[in-house]
Amino acid sequence: MTLKFLGEVPEGEIEQIGAALRKVCADHAPFEASLSSFGAFPSARRARVIWAGTGAGSEELRALAADVETAFEPLGFGREDRPFVPHATLGRVRGKPVRLELPAIVPGKPGFGISRVELMESKLAAGGAVYQTVHSLALPSGC
Repeated sequence: MTLKFLGEVPEGEIEQIGAALRKVCADHAPFEASLSSFGAFPSARRARVIWAGTGAGSEELRALAADVETAFEPLGFGREDRPFVPHATLGRVRGKPVRLELPAIVPGKPGFGISRVELMESKLAAGGAVYQTVHSLALPSGC
């Protein structure tokens, strides 16, 4: 789940971003979440990205994303124009968009715990993006 996409970041700013993220994480406790629906961006008729939306845990994810927005703004990262919609990206369509028929709900609504926030780096390679964790921060218990 992406809380905020930063784009290209100079190497020298990574530690400053990590410090801001550490402060955000200190104010949030671990929580439970579940998937509740499927969808596609920009639409199921012209799918480029397939996602699963969250049910339980959505409010906690919105609060976490809002705090990330606030913490990163002084670092030069502009606020998003669109509201944050908690979702897990399941896949991307290569080439032309496709038409999908997606189920309305996630069968069984599997639950999972959210206890960490990771600052990820992506590098484009011949086979697609390669992701690497730059900072991994625990959400403290008992907040």
